[in-house]
Amino acid sequence: MDARRYRMVVTSRTDYVRTGALVDEQLRHWLAQPPKRYDVDAFAEGRNEIARGVTLDHDSVTGVTGAYGRWRLRETAPGGTWQTTVVTRQITDGPTWVQLDVEHLPDDAQAAPVPAKTPRLAKHLLEALDAHDGLADVTAMPQVVEAEDVEAVIDELCDADRRLPVVMATTPYDVDFDDWLERTVDPVVRPLVGLAILYVLTPGAESVFNRTLEHHRVYNGGIRTYLPGVDPAWPADGQRHRVMSKRLLAENPRLAARILNQLPQGLATRLPLPDALDSLPLMRTRARDGIGGSQQERLRDENDALHEILEEAAREQRVRADEIRDLKRELRQAESNETQVVVDYDEQYKELHRAKAQVRELQRELLRLGAAEQAYAAVDPLVDAPASFAEILERIGGMRRVHFSGRRKYTLELDDQAYGSSWVRMAWDALLALQDFAEAVASGKANSDFKRWCADAPEGAHVISPRKVVRDESKSVRANSDWSRARTFPVPRRVHPDGELFMGAHLRIGGGNTIAPRLHYYDGACTEHGIFVGYMGPHLANTMT
Repeated sequence: MDARRYRMVVTSRTDYVRTGALVDEQLRHWLAQPPKRYDVDAFAEGRNEIARGVTLDHDSVTGVTGAYGRWRLRETAPGGTWQTTVVTRQITDGPTWVQLDVEHLPDDAQAAPVPAKTPRLAKHLLEALDAHDGLADVTAMPQVVEAEDVEAVIDELCDADRRLPVVMATTPYDVDFDDWLERTVDPVVRPLVGLAILYVLTPGAESVFNRTLEHHRVYNGGIRTYLPGVDPAWPADGQRHRVMSKRLLAENPRLAARILNQLPQGLATRLPLPDALDSLPLMRTRARDGIGGSQQERLRDENDALHEILEEAAREQRVRADEIRDLKRELRQAESNETQVVVDYDEQYKELHRAKAQVRELQRELLRLGAAEQAYAAVDPLVDAPASFAEILERIGGMRRVHFSGRRKYTLELDDQAYGSSWVRMAWDALLALQDFAEAVASGKANSDFKRWCADAPEGAHVISPRKVVRDESKSVRANSDWSRARTFPVPRRVHPDGELFMGAHLRIGGGNTIAPRLHYYDGACTEHGIFVGYMGPHLANTMT
């Protein structure tokens, strides 16, 4: 799909009124400055011609359920019309959204739209607004990441609320950091303003970053684009996040900039809009006021205005039809690629455990030959891993210190999901790790929580990536009574007199998105209660679901 439209979607940390005022100020400044130099004082509410062949429409609504303000600029040019739309939107007490669209509407039904470049207005808006995407700030210039910032940046990479890609640049080992940033990184990422979260790692931060994300590394002047839903613990996930080499950046920066821009711009145009923006009514063109002259002249002018409205609608309809066709083709290709990724991962997983089985068989053979000093008491349970979530539920009953207290039906739903086979293995790994942790606590060999234990577990213990362990839910989830209640699960009264507990601690089974399932648990290992799994099923409701 050609990225023909430019689209920026961010949220503002300032309130709706202040955000609207800042957007209005930057829009007026952009229209008045070269090369446009439009008469920004000429328009009022409705459709206004602010220059020859240039019109500006504005509508706004404020009510008990929300508010929005919208500007639309249309500039007639040979071969079509350039349309720029700016929206500010808030629903009840939700975030304030800001959307900027630029697109070309060709006059000829057979002609393809001209791809839109990144407008200067995007830079002006980001410089004025305290814009963010999920946990991350969205800025017009790359943000420098120091070693102490790496943990926060990785949280942003794994943030389920993130919509924009993260473009992470590094510095070659033999060049000056500031010089490389100014001469190479800044120019090549300039078209990505508003389309991506821009970072550049200092040399010290680069080593910390790569030690933490061993499957998603970037180094020595390379630039990597991290799509939403990064899963640090899954090696196959690294294949989704493209890497650009230092050589291309140095030898052909223009080509590098064009290639680097393609993915974020394509993602921006095909990613569904947030519900708050998608729910806005269509903006209808209004005929110009003040039509004078005789009745015949007024009728002719009104007819011309209606004809113009129909032409504009037809142009937009053609562009949208092309976009829908492109999206359908991309969807079919993505479904095919997605299936192949899962198949590849399953094959890798099976190969790994076949190798483990061979190792265990060799160890048993050595024991029989008397070559080993001690016997292994049990076969690795991963060799005979469950094939379904239904089988996992049966096996949990045989674990001494991990107990399932949730509703089975939510867990069984996962067997019908597309990623079922991969999720089953990930969930089983997590349960084995919880079991080993609880055993270590009971025997006095561990005195930390599960996340820290996974980061520093003894050799031979089952572990999962610490990045998959979330110690508690966010403040927004805990403060919402419905969401908090949904995370309160039954436990025996010997564990808590109410017979239930809020289980904010959870594990990510799969990626960091709102599709992959979650395992919520109560860590009672230190009180000899063991681990209680209150929920294993689809992602529970939060701000993104």
